[in-house]
Amino acid sequence: MRTLDRYVLREVALSWLAVTGVLAAILVSNQLAQVLGQAAERGYPRTVILRLIGLMSIQNGTLVIPIGLLLGTALALGRLYHDSEMSALRACGVGPGALLRPIAILAAAVTFVVGWLVLDTAPAAFAQAQQIQREALRTAEFGMLEPGKFHSFQHGRAVLYAESADPDGTLRKVFLQRREGGHVEIVLAERARHLVSQDGDLHTLVLYDGERFEGSPGVAETRRVRFAEHGIPVRLSTSTGGPLRVEARPTLDLYADGSRAARAEFQWRVSLPLMVIVLTLLAVPLSELQPRQGRYARIGPVILVFFIYINLLSAARTWLEKGSEPLPGMAGLWWPHVIVLAIAAVLWWRRAPPSWALR
Repeated sequence: MRTLDRYVLREVALSWLAVTGVLAAILVSNQLAQVLGQAAERGYPRTVILRLIGLMSIQNGTLVIPIGLLLGTALALGRLYHDSEMSALRACGVGPGALLRPIAILAAAVTFVVGWLVLDTAPAAFAQAQQIQREALRTAEFGMLEPGKFHSFQHGRAVLYAESADPDGTLRKVFLQRREGGHVEIVLAERARHLVSQDGDLHTLVLYDGERFEGSPGVAETRRVRFAEHGIPVRLSTSTGGPLRVEARPTLDLYADGSRAARAEFQWRVSLPLMVIVLTLLAVPLSELQPRQGRYARIGPVILVFFIYINLLSAARTWLEKGSEPLPGMAGLWWPHVIVLAIAAVLWWRRAPPSWALR
Protein backbone atom coordinates (compact mmCIF):
# COMPACT_ATOMS: atom_id res chain seq x y z
CA MET A 1 0.00 0.00 0.00
CA ARG A 2 1.13 3.51 -0.76
CA THR A 3 1.62 6.07 1.98
CA LEU A 4 -1.53 7.87 0.85
CA ASP A 5 -3.56 4.63 1.01
CA ARG A 6 -2.38 3.89 4.54
CA TYR A 7 -3.13 7.46 5.62
CA VAL A 8 -6.68 7.46 4.24
CA LEU A 9 -7.33 3.94 5.55
CA ARG A 10 -6.22 4.94 9.05
CA GLU A 11 -8.36 8.08 9.05
CA VAL A 12 -11.50 6.28 7.86
CA ALA A 13 -10.98 3.25 10.13
CA LEU A 14 -10.56 5.38 13.25
CA SER A 15 -13.66 7.42 12.41
CA TRP A 16 -15.62 4.25 11.71
CA LEU A 17 -14.61 2.67 15.02
CA ALA A 18 -15.50 5.83 16.95
CA VAL A 19 -18.91 6.24 15.29
CA THR A 20 -19.73 2.54 15.56
CA GLY A 21 -18.79 2.55 19.25
CA VAL A 22 -21.11 5.47 19.97
CA LEU A 23 -23.97 3.91 18.00
CA ALA A 24 -23.41 0.55 19.73
CA ALA A 25 -23.57 2.23 23.15
CA ILE A 26 -26.86 3.90 22.18
CA LEU A 27 -28.20 0.57 20.91
CA VAL A 28 -27.24 -1.28 24.11
CA SER A 29 -28.82 1.40 26.32
CA ASN A 30 -32.02 1.24 24.27
CA GLN A 31 -31.97 -2.56 24.41
CA LEU A 32 -31.42 -2.38 28.18
CA ALA A 33 -34.55 -0.27 28.65
CA GLN A 34 -36.59 -2.58 26.41
CA VAL A 35 -35.47 -5.80 28.12
CA LEU A 36 -35.94 -4.33 31.60
CA GLY A 37 -39.47 -3.30 30.64
CA GLN A 38 -40.24 -6.81 29.41
CA ALA A 39 -38.68 -8.32 32.53
CA ALA A 40 -40.83 -6.15 34.80
CA GLU A 41 -43.98 -6.88 32.81
CA ARG A 42 -43.49 -10.62 32.35
CA GLY A 43 -41.53 -11.48 35.49
CA TYR A 44 -38.27 -12.63 33.91
CA PRO A 45 -35.65 -13.91 36.38
CA ARG A 46 -32.79 -11.51 37.02
CA THR A 47 -30.27 -14.07 35.78
CA VAL A 48 -31.47 -13.90 32.15
CA ILE A 49 -31.60 -10.12 31.69
CA LEU A 50 -27.95 -9.58 30.77
CA ARG A 51 -27.98 -12.57 28.41
CA LEU A 52 -31.08 -11.24 26.67
CA ILE A 53 -29.53 -7.79 26.29
CA GLY A 54 -26.41 -9.25 24.70
CA LEU A 55 -28.28 -11.59 22.35
CA MET A 56 -30.81 -9.00 21.22
CA SER A 57 -28.06 -6.43 20.69
CA ILE A 58 -26.37 -8.83 18.25
CA GLN A 59 -29.62 -9.24 16.33
CA ASN A 60 -30.38 -5.52 16.21
CA GLY A 61 -26.78 -4.40 15.79
CA THR A 62 -26.32 -5.55 12.20
CA LEU A 63 -27.45 -2.12 10.98
CA VAL A 64 -25.03 -0.24 13.23
CA ILE A 65 -21.92 -1.35 11.35
CA PRO A 66 -23.01 -0.18 7.85
CA ILE A 67 -24.20 3.23 9.01
CA GLY A 68 -21.06 3.51 11.14
CA LEU A 69 -18.94 2.97 8.02
CA LEU A 70 -20.93 5.55 6.05
CA LEU A 71 -20.71 8.20 8.78
CA GLY A 72 -17.07 7.36 9.52
CA THR A 73 -16.16 7.82 5.85
CA ALA A 74 -18.06 11.12 5.66
CA LEU A 75 -16.37 12.43 8.81
CA ALA A 76 -12.87 11.37 7.72
CA LEU A 77 -13.17 12.77 4.21
CA GLY A 78 -14.89 15.86 5.54
CA ARG A 79 -11.83 16.59 7.66
CA LEU A 80 -9.56 16.16 4.64
CA TYR A 81 -11.66 18.58 2.62
CA HIS A 82 -11.99 21.08 5.50
CA ASP A 83 -8.24 21.11 6.22
CA SER A 84 -7.46 21.63 2.50
CA GLU A 85 -5.66 18.29 2.31
CA MET A 86 -7.90 17.24 -0.57
CA SER A 87 -6.99 20.41 -2.45
CA ALA A 88 -3.34 19.50 -2.11
CA LEU A 89 -4.02 15.95 -3.28
CA ARG A 90 -5.95 17.20 -6.30
CA ALA A 91 -3.10 19.53 -7.17
CA CYS A 92 -0.88 16.44 -7.24
CA GLY A 93 -3.29 14.68 -9.63
CA VAL A 94 -4.96 12.40 -7.04
CA GLY A 95 -8.62 11.73 -7.86
CA PRO A 96 -11.49 10.09 -5.99
CA GLY A 97 -10.45 6.70 -7.31
CA ALA A 98 -7.30 6.90 -5.19
CA LEU A 99 -9.45 7.54 -2.13
CA LEU A 100 -11.76 4.67 -2.96
CA ARG A 101 -8.97 2.06 -3.00
CA PRO A 102 -8.10 2.15 0.75
CA ILE A 103 -11.74 2.65 1.72
CA ALA A 104 -12.63 -0.42 -0.35
CA ILE A 105 -10.14 -2.48 1.68
CA LEU A 106 -11.92 -1.50 4.89
CA ALA A 107 -15.32 -2.01 3.24
CA ALA A 108 -14.34 -5.56 2.22
CA ALA A 109 -13.47 -6.43 5.82
CA VAL A 110 -16.68 -4.81 7.09
CA THR A 111 -18.73 -6.66 4.47
CA PHE A 112 -17.27 -9.97 5.64
CA VAL A 113 -18.07 -9.17 9.30
CA VAL A 114 -21.62 -8.06 8.51
CA GLY A 115 -22.19 -11.12 6.33
CA TRP A 116 -20.97 -13.44 9.07
CA LEU A 117 -23.17 -11.71 11.66
CA VAL A 118 -26.35 -11.51 9.65
CA LEU A 119 -26.15 -14.90 7.93
CA ASP A 120 -24.99 -17.02 10.87
CA THR A 121 -24.51 -15.36 14.26
CA ALA A 122 -27.56 -13.09 14.46
CA PRO A 123 -30.17 -15.81 13.63
CA ALA A 124 -28.60 -18.14 16.20
CA ALA A 125 -28.57 -15.34 18.78
CA PHE A 126 -32.22 -14.53 18.06
CA ALA A 127 -33.20 -18.21 18.37
CA GLN A 128 -31.38 -18.47 21.69
CA ALA A 129 -33.00 -15.26 22.95
CA GLN A 130 -36.43 -16.57 21.93
CA GLN A 131 -35.79 -19.82 23.80
CA ILE A 132 -34.62 -17.93 26.90
CA GLN A 133 -37.75 -15.76 26.81
CA ARG A 134 -39.99 -18.82 26.55
CA GLU A 135 -38.21 -20.54 29.41
CA ALA A 136 -38.34 -17.37 31.51
CA LEU A 137 -42.07 -17.03 30.91
CA ARG A 138 -42.58 -20.68 31.83
CA THR A 139 -40.56 -20.29 35.02
CA ALA A 140 -42.31 -17.04 35.90
CA GLU A 141 -45.59 -18.97 35.87
CA PHE A 142 -44.75 -20.01 39.46
CA GLY A 143 -42.04 -17.42 40.13
CA MET A 144 -39.95 -16.64 43.17
CA LEU A 145 -42.11 -16.69 46.30
CA GLU A 146 -41.40 -13.50 48.24
CA PRO A 147 -43.18 -12.57 51.46
CA GLY A 148 -45.58 -9.65 51.57
CA LYS A 149 -46.67 -10.08 47.94
CA PHE A 150 -49.52 -11.91 46.25
CA HIS A 151 -48.25 -14.45 43.70
CA SER A 152 -50.46 -15.78 40.94
CA PHE A 153 -49.68 -19.06 39.17
CA GLN A 154 -51.37 -21.87 37.26
CA HIS A 155 -52.54 -19.23 34.76
CA GLY A 156 -54.31 -17.20 37.43
CA ARG A 157 -56.18 -20.13 39.00
CA ALA A 158 -54.11 -20.01 42.20
CA VAL A 159 -53.01 -17.12 44.46
CA LEU A 160 -50.45 -17.35 47.26
CA TYR A 161 -49.54 -14.91 50.03
CA ALA A 162 -47.01 -15.27 52.86
CA GLU A 163 -46.63 -12.82 55.72
CA SER A 164 -42.91 -13.37 56.28
CA ALA A 165 -40.01 -15.69 55.46
CA ASP A 166 -37.12 -17.22 57.40
CA PRO A 167 -33.51 -16.98 56.17
CA ASP A 168 -33.69 -20.60 54.95
CA GLY A 169 -36.65 -19.76 52.69
CA THR A 170 -39.44 -21.11 54.91
CA LEU A 171 -42.60 -19.06 54.46
CA ARG A 172 -44.66 -18.07 57.52
CA LYS A 173 -48.41 -17.40 57.87
CA VAL A 174 -49.36 -18.66 54.42
CA PHE A 175 -52.63 -18.05 52.57
CA LEU A 176 -53.42 -20.03 49.40
CA GLN A 177 -56.51 -19.96 47.20
CA ARG A 178 -57.08 -22.30 44.26
CA ARG A 179 -60.01 -22.28 41.85
CA GLU A 180 -60.98 -25.12 39.50
CA GLY A 181 -64.17 -24.42 37.61
CA GLY A 182 -66.80 -23.73 40.24
CA HIS A 183 -64.78 -25.32 43.06
CA VAL A 184 -62.78 -23.10 45.45
CA GLU A 185 -60.11 -24.25 47.87
CA ILE A 186 -58.62 -21.99 50.56
CA VAL A 187 -55.66 -23.09 52.66
CA LEU A 188 -54.26 -21.41 55.77
CA ALA A 189 -50.95 -22.74 57.06
CA GLU A 190 -48.42 -21.74 59.71
CA ARG A 191 -45.47 -22.36 57.40
CA ALA A 192 -44.62 -23.64 53.93
CA ARG A 193 -41.65 -24.75 51.83
CA HIS A 194 -41.15 -24.35 48.08
CA LEU A 195 -39.47 -27.37 46.43
CA VAL A 196 -38.39 -27.65 42.78
CA SER A 197 -37.62 -30.86 40.88
CA GLN A 198 -34.27 -31.34 39.12
CA ASP A 199 -35.70 -30.68 35.65
CA GLY A 200 -37.46 -27.54 36.91
CA ASP A 201 -40.84 -28.65 35.56
CA LEU A 202 -42.43 -29.68 38.86
CA HIS A 203 -42.81 -27.20 41.71
CA THR A 204 -44.20 -28.47 45.00
CA LEU A 205 -45.57 -26.25 47.74
CA VAL A 206 -45.46 -28.17 51.05
CA LEU A 207 -47.64 -26.60 53.76
CA TYR A 208 -47.43 -27.47 57.47
CA ASP A 209 -49.87 -27.16 60.38
CA GLY A 210 -52.90 -25.65 58.72
CA GLU A 211 -56.50 -25.93 57.61
CA ARG A 212 -58.07 -26.39 54.20
CA PHE A 213 -61.55 -25.15 53.29
CA GLU A 214 -63.30 -26.50 50.18
CA GLY A 215 -66.58 -25.42 48.67
CA SER A 216 -68.39 -23.77 45.80
CA PRO A 217 -69.84 -20.25 45.59
CA GLY A 218 -73.58 -20.26 46.36
CA VAL A 219 -73.42 -23.64 48.11
CA ALA A 220 -73.81 -23.59 51.88
CA GLU A 221 -71.96 -26.84 52.45
CA THR A 222 -68.22 -26.41 53.09
CA ARG A 223 -65.59 -29.00 53.85
CA ARG A 224 -62.95 -28.23 56.49
CA VAL A 225 -59.80 -30.35 56.90
CA ARG A 226 -56.96 -29.91 59.36
CA PHE A 227 -53.55 -31.21 58.35
CA ALA A 228 -49.99 -31.50 59.64
CA GLU A 229 -48.45 -31.61 56.16
CA HIS A 230 -50.04 -30.97 52.79
CA GLY A 231 -48.23 -30.99 49.42
CA ILE A 232 -49.55 -29.17 46.37
CA PRO A 233 -47.74 -30.08 43.11
CA VAL A 234 -47.63 -27.49 40.33
CA ARG A 235 -46.34 -28.78 36.99
CA LEU A 236 -45.30 -25.99 34.66
CA SER A 237 -46.42 -25.90 31.07
CA THR A 238 -44.14 -27.75 28.62
CA SER A 239 -45.47 -25.89 25.59
CA THR A 240 -42.76 -24.53 23.31
CA GLY A 241 -44.90 -21.55 22.32
CA GLY A 242 -45.14 -22.44 18.63
CA PRO A 243 -42.53 -22.54 15.86
CA LEU A 244 -39.48 -20.32 15.79
CA ARG A 245 -39.92 -16.93 14.21
CA VAL A 246 -38.49 -16.51 10.74
CA GLU A 247 -35.72 -14.27 12.10
CA ALA A 248 -34.40 -17.20 14.15
CA ARG A 249 -34.25 -19.75 11.33
CA PRO A 250 -30.90 -20.70 9.74
CA THR A 251 -30.15 -19.00 6.44
CA LEU A 252 -29.93 -22.26 4.47
CA ASP A 253 -33.42 -23.22 5.67
CA LEU A 254 -34.75 -19.90 4.42
CA TYR A 255 -33.08 -20.41 1.05
CA ALA A 256 -34.78 -23.79 0.64
CA ASP A 257 -38.16 -22.45 1.77
CA GLY A 258 -40.30 -20.93 -0.95
CA SER A 259 -42.73 -19.05 1.31
CA ARG A 260 -42.95 -15.28 1.06
CA ALA A 261 -41.83 -14.71 4.65
CA ALA A 262 -38.76 -16.91 4.16
CA ARG A 263 -37.86 -15.23 0.85
CA ALA A 264 -38.20 -11.78 2.39
CA GLU A 265 -36.02 -12.69 5.38
CA PHE A 266 -33.38 -14.35 3.18
CA GLN A 267 -33.14 -11.39 0.83
CA TRP A 268 -33.02 -9.01 3.82
CA ARG A 269 -30.02 -10.87 5.23
CA VAL A 270 -28.21 -10.82 1.92
CA SER A 271 -29.07 -7.12 1.47
CA LEU A 272 -27.18 -5.99 4.56
CA PRO A 273 -23.67 -7.01 3.37
CA LEU A 274 -24.59 -5.71 -0.07
CA MET A 275 -25.58 -2.43 1.57
CA VAL A 276 -22.03 -1.99 2.87
CA ILE A 277 -20.65 -2.12 -0.69
CA VAL A 278 -23.29 0.28 -2.03
CA LEU A 279 -22.78 2.75 0.82
CA THR A 280 -19.02 2.69 0.27
CA LEU A 281 -19.46 3.65 -3.39
CA LEU A 282 -21.89 6.37 -2.34
CA ALA A 283 -19.85 7.75 0.58
CA VAL A 284 -16.87 9.10 -1.40
CA PRO A 285 -18.72 11.50 -3.76
CA LEU A 286 -21.35 12.31 -1.15
CA SER A 287 -18.69 13.45 1.33
CA GLU A 288 -17.19 16.08 -0.97
CA LEU A 289 -17.28 19.60 0.53
CA GLN A 290 -17.57 22.83 -1.39
CA PRO A 291 -15.23 25.73 -0.54
CA ARG A 292 -16.01 27.41 2.80
CA GLN A 293 -18.39 24.62 3.86
CA GLY A 294 -18.11 23.38 7.44
CA ARG A 295 -16.49 20.07 8.27
CA TYR A 296 -19.82 18.46 9.18
CA ALA A 297 -21.86 19.97 6.34
CA ARG A 298 -22.40 16.61 4.62
CA ILE A 299 -23.48 14.66 7.70
CA GLY A 300 -27.13 15.66 7.30
CA PRO A 301 -27.41 14.53 3.66
CA VAL A 302 -25.49 11.33 4.48
CA ILE A 303 -27.92 10.41 7.27
CA LEU A 304 -30.90 11.32 5.07
CA VAL A 305 -29.67 9.08 2.25
CA PHE A 306 -29.13 6.18 4.65
CA PHE A 307 -32.64 6.45 6.13
CA ILE A 308 -34.19 6.64 2.67
CA TYR A 309 -32.16 3.58 1.68
CA ILE A 310 -33.08 1.51 4.73
CA ASN A 311 -36.74 2.56 4.54
CA LEU A 312 -36.91 1.49 0.91
CA LEU A 313 -35.48 -1.89 1.89
CA SER A 314 -37.96 -2.22 4.77
CA ALA A 315 -40.86 -1.31 2.49
CA ALA A 316 -39.69 -3.80 -0.14
CA ARG A 317 -39.45 -6.47 2.54
CA THR A 318 -42.99 -5.77 3.75
CA TRP A 319 -44.36 -5.78 0.21
CA LEU A 320 -42.63 -9.08 -0.54
CA GLU A 321 -44.05 -10.66 2.63
CA LYS A 322 -47.60 -9.51 1.78
CA GLY A 323 -47.35 -10.26 -1.93
CA SER A 324 -47.97 -6.63 -2.94
CA GLU A 325 -44.66 -5.83 -4.66
CA PRO A 326 -44.85 -2.70 -6.84
CA LEU A 327 -42.46 -4.29 -9.36
CA PRO A 328 -43.16 -7.62 -11.09
CA GLY A 329 -40.87 -10.61 -11.45
CA MET A 330 -37.83 -11.23 -9.25
CA ALA A 331 -37.36 -7.61 -8.08
CA GLY A 332 -37.76 -8.57 -4.42
CA LEU A 333 -35.45 -6.49 -2.24
CA TRP A 334 -32.94 -5.84 -5.01
CA TRP A 335 -34.46 -2.73 -6.60
CA PRO A 336 -33.53 -0.34 -3.70
CA HIS A 337 -29.88 -1.30 -4.21
CA VAL A 338 -30.18 -0.52 -7.93
CA ILE A 339 -31.68 2.91 -7.18
CA VAL A 340 -28.95 3.86 -4.72
CA LEU A 341 -26.24 2.52 -7.06
CA ALA A 342 -27.67 4.69 -9.82
CA ILE A 343 -27.53 7.72 -7.51
CA ALA A 344 -23.92 6.90 -6.66
CA ALA A 345 -23.07 6.60 -10.38
CA VAL A 346 -24.60 10.00 -11.08
CA LEU A 347 -22.66 11.59 -8.21
CA TRP A 348 -19.40 10.05 -9.43
CA TRP A 349 -20.04 11.27 -12.96
CA ARG A 350 -20.97 14.82 -11.95
CA ARG A 351 -18.19 15.33 -9.41
CA ALA A 352 -15.41 13.56 -11.32
CA PRO A 353 -15.08 12.88 -15.05
CA PRO A 354 -14.21 9.21 -15.65
CA SER A 355 -10.71 9.92 -16.96
CA TRP A 356 -9.83 11.67 -13.67
CA ALA A 357 -11.98 9.80 -11.16
CA LEU A 358 -10.16 6.50 -11.56
CA ARG A 359 -6.69 7.90 -10.99
